[in-house]
Amino acid sequence: MKTQSTRWQVIVSTVLALAVAFAGSLAGPARATPQDPGSMAALGDSITTAFNTGSSFRDAPGNSWSTGSALSTSLYRRFLARPGSTINGQNFNYAVTGAKMSNLLTQANRVGSIELVTVLMGANDVCTSSESTMTSEAVFETQFRAAMQVLAGPSAPANRVVYVLSIPRVKGLWEVLRFNGSARFAWWLFGICQSMLRNPLSTSSSDTQRRDRVDARNVAFNTILSTVCAEYGSRCRFDNNVVYNYAFTASDISTRDYFHPSLTGQATLAREAWNEYRRQVGP
Repeated sequence: MKTQSTRWQVIVSTVLALAVAFAGSLAGPARATPQDPGSMAALGDSITTAFNTGSSFRDAPGNSWSTGSALSTSLYRRFLARPGSTINGQNFNYAVTGAKMSNLLTQANRVGSIELVTVLMGANDVCTSSESTMTSEAVFETQFRAAMQVLAGPSAPANRVVYVLSIPRVKGLWEVLRFNGSARFAWWLFGICQSMLRNPLSTSSSDTQRRDRVDARNVAFNTILSTVCAEYGSRCRFDNNVVYNYAFTASDISTRDYFHPSLTGQATLAREAWNEYRRQVGP
């Protein structure tokens, strides 16, 4: 009889545990954890200012993948939706359209005591007027190191995390849109990313090799971002090239200039960045 009673106690305990787990699965978004930031800032270029997603050829930071308050899938809105979040209103965007890695230090000096800092910088170091005007790897690394020393060095707040995203694969833009006449016209008219997008229909060996070299510089920059970030341990998180490896589609790209992310592209970027951040930091 005692054995049967014990067996029933085990069964009841198991059922109760399952019920609690099931109820938790219906409770909605995960609760905020000590790892969730109470403030965040975005550093970067026109990708992070959400250029061309609102009024034509203007910044629209509310639509930013990182700190956007209007974009429902932004990192900020996702943190805000977690019960117990304290981040409300503490979202700051210091990105500047046209910025290069040389500008990151200036942006870094603005963040103060902010807890989470996202960095997406380098597209304009790859996308230049010609292959010869791309930033060198040595200069790019020196500039990034200087900014990281401010963001995550000894004088930075102890609770800060820097989340560094890889530079999108610029060659993918050419692959997706090179047969689109409107895209080719926009690239020519505005002189967009001529290091990669010059002579988009050419199959000559010189143009093919140029595109491969530009892509190699893109990869090299991302390797620098990863390597330097890793030197700061858990204070810096790199996206493991999730953004670079994402095969974006035409719908992710603005039809105004055929270069910047569209509103759909911002949402896509936010999703990919969020999923990788949560994978590294926890639920």
